[in-house]
Amino acid sequence: MKLYIAEKPSLGRAIAAALPGTPQRGDGFIKTSNGDCVSWCIGHLLEQAEPHVYNPEYKSWRMQHLPIVPDDWQLSPKKESKGQLAVLRKLVKEADQLVHAGDPDREGQLLVDQLFAYLKVSRTKRASIQRLLINDLNTAAVQRALAKLELNTDYAPLSSSALARSRADWLYGINMTRAYTIQGRKVGYDGVLSVGRVQTPVLGLVVRRCEEIDNFVSKPFYEVKAHLNTEQGEPLTANWRPSEACEPYMDDMRRVLHKGLAQNVVSRITNKPAEISRYEKKNKKQAQPLPYSLSILQIDAAKRYGLNAQAVLTACQSLYEKHKLITYPRSDCRHLPQGHFKEAAAILDVIKNNQPTYAKAIDATDAGITSPAWNDKKVTAHHAIIPTHKKASLQTLGKAEQQVYTLIARQYIAQFYPVHEYADTRVEIIIEGGLFVSTAKTVINEGWQVLFRNDKTKDPEKTLPLLKKGQMLHCERGELVEKNTTPPPYFTDATLLSAMTGISRFVSSADIRKVLKDTDGLGTEATRAGIIELLFRRGFLERKGKQIHATDAGTGLIKALPEQATLPDMTAHWESTLNAISNRETGYADFMQPLEQQLRKLIADSGSGSVNSLRGVKAKQTGKSAFKKRASKGSSKTVGGNKFAKKKTAKKRAAKKTASSRPARRSDSKPDNGRDFGAS
Repeated sequence: MKLYIAEKPSLGRAIAAALPGTPQRGDGFIKTSNGDCVSWCIGHLLEQAEPHVYNPEYKSWRMQHLPIVPDDWQLSPKKESKGQLAVLRKLVKEADQLVHAGDPDREGQLLVDQLFAYLKVSRTKRASIQRLLINDLNTAAVQRALAKLELNTDYAPLSSSALARSRADWLYGINMTRAYTIQGRKVGYDGVLSVGRVQTPVLGLVVRRCEEIDNFVSKPFYEVKAHLNTEQGEPLTANWRPSEACEPYMDDMRRVLHKGLAQNVVSRITNKPAEISRYEKKNKKQAQPLPYSLSILQIDAAKRYGLNAQAVLTACQSLYEKHKLITYPRSDCRHLPQGHFKEAAAILDVIKNNQPTYAKAIDATDAGITSPAWNDKKVTAHHAIIPTHKKASLQTLGKAEQQVYTLIARQYIAQFYPVHEYADTRVEIIIEGGLFVSTAKTVINEGWQVLFRNDKTKDPEKTLPLLKKGQMLHCERGELVEKNTTPPPYFTDATLLSAMTGISRFVSSADIRKVLKDTDGLGTEATRAGIIELLFRRGFLERKGKQIHATDAGTGLIKALPEQATLPDMTAHWESTLNAISNRETGYADFMQPLEQQLRKLIADSGSGSVNSLRGVKAKQTGKSAFKKRASKGSSKTVGGNKFAKKKTAKKRAAKKTASSRPARRSDSKPDNGRDFGAS
């Protein structure tokens, strides 16, 4: 029997529908008429064991226990998934051939690989496991994927990367959260101070931005405009570019802060001759915008429709799993396989059916245009998010689903429009020894930008008269323009997501900044939305309209932590190393060993942090507390105080007490130090 194990039931059903024969449904699986079987996980069936599994004493949060670093890592079945785990245990034992059909990313790879390790699949059987990679749940696409099965061992580094991330998150989050929660209690903060490798630097971004705004003092600065005429009386305007001699009077953004200097320039250039020292006109082309990755889609949906990141992810999952209208949504890739190009005309026809408002736009497309999106070398395990061949009425979708599908469809349509062409003109003018610059951008061919006209207010097109180098002009007058510096804006869902993906802009180290320009930034495509929402749920962030503000608790936590824990540098470097593990450039141990050493120092230093920043701050009530008191003796959660229920509860307590008195048991059913996943 060949057993296909999918990550979710929806994917399992899609695989079964694409296999030959008539499928027969069972309890937690589907069998085909030739005897093969499809089953599934329900997301993560297993999770990292809680600290008290390693030692019952860890149920109490005490500094002397920290840092908690397991010698032998253990996995625990999730309570709600034990039934499906039992189904898979039986099927895996019966199967002659296993097929890994987890989602095509590092988390999907680890999820099913961990299952094989937990169920003690033999080394020989594991060596023959095949890998099925599916980006599109429609039957034809699944059948194509089934025809291209690969060896699962080829994806071992992806599992190693995910395993390192999972264990590192556990180590860092468990230990740092306990350490700072304990310290917070000393100053009266009665809540959990959650610390994480990604969530805390994201919180740090918001806290620092809010502080920058609060402490901002507006200052005036000055610009000078030269109003000129040609010999034929044609007007043009140029802006002054201060020389290096003016630097003592400017800020770090080269804005002139000394009014007298600007006034002097105005008086010197008024009614004076001017000469064009440089004239440059270049025709330029702007390629079609690449199809969406999840983060870029979330950013655009926030800007256009005001949808938060989690709402976009939820809509995407529904469009993918339930409606089968888009390809795999948790993608960090913005390119498409060249082999998909032959399907373009069919997909455009489907979009025309699904979204009639795009009918005219699609009629104007040229399905023969090959945009930069089609590039096999830039496609990883999954490609960009695009519409599928599935026909449906958008009226049957929810509002957010309609909006997200519309954005994805338009981005795909843009691939079949001509490039945007424009003329870029720059004129440099010398007046009384000072440099003035005038620029203009003139559209030659609107191309794909015609599809995006309604997204923003279009600036009026600026034109310049016919000019040439050496031409003499007359400066009729100079104009002093007084402006005021403004604080940076508060983060919104769109700009915070953008900051997480472009995190290199926020790191303090130039070396790390260089490394991070080609990495995924803070978090992953699949986790960023959840991280932002988690900070809201824990009371560290709050929304005021579209703005995102840090609360007193969020600000206090950032001030209490060492700076390195609040900056993107460390966590972004983690992501870079995890990517290197995926690409076989480094190994599991090379990542984990330095992390454990660093963690010990952070825990040792936790008492020296300024937890006084949390004095007097009230914690958000979430209904859960690490310091929740035990119920009073004899109390019962049963309605009406049922006597039998009380006895049963007492027996459970006795059993639990007996179990907790036993020494921690090692588990042979979990991977150790990544070896089961190809880690080095």
